[in-house]
Amino acid sequence: MKLISTKKYNLLLIGLLLLIAATTKAQSTYQPYSYQFYQKFNAELYSINTRFHTSIKPTIIDSLLKPTYDSLMNLGINTQNKSWLYRKIYAEHLIDIQKPNYTLYGDILPDDMIGRDFASSKKTWLTTLGYQIGGTIGTKFSFYGAGYNSNAVFADYLTNYTNSTGVVSGQTRITDRGNSITDWSYYTFNLSYTPIKYVNFTIGQDKTFIGDGYRSMLLSDYASPYPFAKLTFTLGQVKYTAMYARLEDPAVPKVPGSSDNRAKWGYFHYVDWNVSNRVSLGFFDAIISADADDQGHKRGFDATYINPFIFLRPLEASNGSPDKATIGFTGKYKVLDKTLLYGQFALGEFQAKDFFSSTGSARNKYGWQIGLRGADLFKIKTFNYLFEYNTAKPYTYSETRAIGNYSQYDEPLAHPMGANFREWLGILNYSIGRFDLQGQLNYAYYGLDINSLNYGKNIFLSYQTAPNAIGNFTGQGLRTDFYYAEGRISYLLNPKYNLRIELGGIFRDEKNTVFNNKTGMITFGLRSSFRNIYTDF
Repeated sequence: MKLISTKKYNLLLIGLLLLIAATTKAQSTYQPYSYQFYQKFNAELYSINTRFHTSIKPTIIDSLLKPTYDSLMNLGINTQNKSWLYRKIYAEHLIDIQKPNYTLYGDILPDDMIGRDFASSKKTWLTTLGYQIGGTIGTKFSFYGAGYNSNAVFADYLTNYTNSTGVVSGQTRITDRGNSITDWSYYTFNLSYTPIKYVNFTIGQDKTFIGDGYRSMLLSDYASPYPFAKLTFTLGQVKYTAMYARLEDPAVPKVPGSSDNRAKWGYFHYVDWNVSNRVSLGFFDAIISADADDQGHKRGFDATYINPFIFLRPLEASNGSPDKATIGFTGKYKVLDKTLLYGQFALGEFQAKDFFSSTGSARNKYGWQIGLRGADLFKIKTFNYLFEYNTAKPYTYSETRAIGNYSQYDEPLAHPMGANFREWLGILNYSIGRFDLQGQLNYAYYGLDINSLNYGKNIFLSYQTAPNAIGNFTGQGLRTDFYYAEGRISYLLNPKYNLRIELGGIFRDEKNTVFNNKTGMITFGLRSSFRNIYTDF
């Protein structure tokens, strides 16, 4: 079915961009995503007097957020008559060049911790030497790169995770499993071009997060970084994002005659519409497509998926395409000033006759989220909060073939628990001066596989191996309860790269009728960088 002439569409789009470019100047500053830092914008983002596109991250800091960003980066520090050493420790980048036509900054990123896992009477530690370099060229180009070389002795549950998946959670795959000391290195980079205020092109190796919550049921920053190209187009109150990513799946059997990991392509489209100052709606689709079939016949990047019409390819996929299709919706409503009600819905497969009944079909694969977050709780400035519920039906994000699952480097692209779970969590954060305090509580239950049967949590198994075609329910299998509590207090030394002294504590308990794995630990260290490192799974 021919919907519209592609050539005509492209000519119209190019003409519109050139028209806007003739009268518009642009500026851009790239800010790596971390929940801890981004939630400091809550008061501005969720005010009933503003209208921001908040549901896609990382973001380009533009003129609207620049005043808040600058205040966070400077923290009221007076560097007048201060020594070079004082400025570099407390206020400036190690390399900090500010010129009319370009800027350049660079830093060494230490991330060093010592700790104690009391449950296993084990000393833990982390040593990371990282770096970052970034800057701008004129008002239209920005660039950012970071690299990390690390080794660590983890708490037992993280060691077990790394040995079973072969991945340091959210960072990279390791090649030597089973050692008491884990070594790994990884990097990220972004090159961003904003030719006009309304358009941004970004290429790099990084992650993308879609949603307003702590978790995402659509696309999260949990898995390892991946190479990508991204287009973002904003016109009025609509923001459109198209991203194309190259993913890897080391667990899938390799093609004959090759020692390389199996590759797959991710095609993502997302439209965010700010209906009003209070209401926003979002529409999402994703396609996961194998780079080659099991015999090694190359397919490569499928140019037919480069289309701006959201939902067109998922609808075609439901009619026989072998590729993994996911569609989703996001929504948010500012119920009060600085208070946001948000939600997501992800749909992997749909059969109407079963979806609207209670038969529990294995082919009805969906997940959803609802949450409440905001700023200035109890009218206390900078007291930010989030309360969230997430759930995914058994077999959500899985596919008939392992190569088609919704993953990157043996980790889920959406929620870290995969599927077949329910989760409740809350996060409180309070900043005063250089001090930052954060507390988090999680409870979840999920069904693990037992007796070699696939009950739907493991997204890397084909849903066609489900023991029952109907009668499935969330939590089926080995019912497991998960409890997690974490507290952190930090003292910020340098806001430019989040250099801080941090004291933290974690309690984790995962139990069922077969095992009871407890972790209680305390950590202390010198930390830096803007990145999410998840330990609550």
